Amino acid sequence: MGKIERITGPLVVAKEMLGSSMYDVVKVGELGLIGEIIQLRGDRAIVQVYEDTSGIRPGEPVKSLGMPLSVELGPGIVGKIFDGLQRPLEEIEKKTGAFIARGVNILSLDRKAKWKFVPIAKKGSEVKEGEAIGYVDETKLVRHYILVPYGLGGKIESIKEGSYTITEPIATIKKADGKEASISMMQTRPVRRPAKVRRRIDITEPLITGQRVIDTFFPVGKGGTAAIPGPFGSGKTVTQHQLAKWSDANIIVYCGAGERGNEMAEVLTEFPELKDPRTNEPLMSRTVLIANTSNMPVAAREASIFTSVAIAEYFRDMGYSVAVMADSTSRWAEAMREISTRLEEMPGEEGYPAYLPRRLAEFYERAGKVETLSGKVGAVTIIGAVSPPGGDLTEPVTQGTLKIVKTFWSLDAALASSRHFPAINWLNSYSLYLDMLEPWYKEKIGEEWLRNREEALKLLQQEADLRDIVQLVGEEALPNQQRIVLEIGKMLREDFLRQNAYDDIDTYTSLNKQNLMLSTMLHFAKKGMEATEKGVPTEQIIGTNCRHEIARMKEVKESEIVEAAKKINEEIEKEISELIRKQEQTLQAAASQR
Repeated sequence: MGKIERITGPLVVAKEMLGSSMYDVVKVGELGLIGEIIQLRGDRAIVQVYEDTSGIRPGEPVKSLGMPLSVELGPGIVGKIFDGLQRPLEEIEKKTGAFIARGVNILSLDRKAKWKFVPIAKKGSEVKEGEAIGYVDETKLVRHYILVPYGLGGKIESIKEGSYTITEPIATIKKADGKEASISMMQTRPVRRPAKVRRRIDITEPLITGQRVIDTFFPVGKGGTAAIPGPFGSGKTVTQHQLAKWSDANIIVYCGAGERGNEMAEVLTEFPELKDPRTNEPLMSRTVLIANTSNMPVAAREASIFTSVAIAEYFRDMGYSVAVMADSTSRWAEAMREISTRLEEMPGEEGYPAYLPRRLAEFYERAGKVETLSGKVGAVTIIGAVSPPGGDLTEPVTQGTLKIVKTFWSLDAALASSRHFPAINWLNSYSLYLDMLEPWYKEKIGEEWLRNREEALKLLQQEADLRDIVQLVGEEALPNQQRIVLEIGKMLREDFLRQNAYDDIDTYTSLNKQNLMLSTMLHFAKKGMEATEKGVPTEQIIGTNCRHEIARMKEVKESEIVEAAKKINEEIEKEISELIRKQEQTLQAAASQR
């Protein structure tokens, strides 16, 4: 038992702490505030406290719990809302009201609820750590497998189906040394230590999000990493909300690390009402929310990030694909900067600690597609929002993130101000997963998918170059061939890349619909360029009925898109051919008059 020697905001220096270890959880002061040892100097421990330290005094006790910061894992996680230390916010509200009282100590998982356990393993079979011995149907979307905890393994002596609480023994195993050990449905894992895996494997499948600019142009693989940097108001949070709502991961872990409380409140009110487009079940049936908003203690932001990843790894070990949304890593880095300053560490660029890149890597490198200890394949995909001050992408957090992640979705303030959402700049963004995902696209969608993508990006680049020229000389000065490229680029921007997150139909677009939309637009582009070469004026081409029908394709329901695309393509052939025929007649008439 140590004593408080000095208090500096969320940092507490405790003396007489011999025997303590780095990252041990401690209880600070008479209130028992939760903290974590981040430095040891002789018999003194420097503790970052995850709660407000106002009112505690030197001389009050500091008690080490002798274990690192850990999460409780078992049935009862999915659909719940926790703070950064995995304390259930709904239970805290019942106990202390709308605001979290200091020193409140509530268990993460309900010890009284009973769950129907169905065994998979049989008596006498050999099991090892990480292997599933049974399951609980936690929600209609999540079958929660009960895994053998780390460090255990042996022959099952007893296992029985029935209803149990998470702390009651469900099985007994005899270890190699002859001793028996019981297994319950709950286990704990340190948040900072990566989970054990058998091996990492190559990413071969995209995370399908339903967002056209992402799925078609800049996909992220299941098990990959992505960053969404952008200035204030450019749509980072709404984009992450969209990814959390509609991505095809089995489990979503959404972490609000330092974001504004009203944005997190929007998540908490929206998600319970939304339906999963694939199953029509509530989205909360596959979602875990970690809320550590900007008005919560600064030191807990870092913990919330690692709490989220630890929970994600647990479900990955069951063979699930899990997506972690971190909003935002900039607020987490700012918390690190504040703690580092109070520790009087040598500052790096812009005051951030010199170890910022290492901490970012520790977070993002816990993503990956793996073969679990039980032989299943699971994946953790990490998508982090970055909030650079003033939209400056050269600042340390953004640059440190870009060195690690393989997908970069660059949000553009100019696009956002012009009401183009998602405001992802297609000229600055990139994905390094395309080569890995190419076989999947060819098998599941078709050979034309990547070819169409490349052609569309080429047209968008040409249109951007021409827009620079138009600002100097005006559109009327351009030849017909260049004016049609401008119009095609505008069509791709407004009718494909722009997407309404609040429209019931446009909020989510399947890969099949995306493919049909892009193929139809490129078919129009091809026929339009042919018509231009024949001398048809651009105004006549863009004034066709088929052009207006293309603009309305995003409003067509998924069940009707195949028929609609077929009809529009037929109209394109018919109308453009008619324009070419009339133009040829006009030219022949003019020639005969001469």
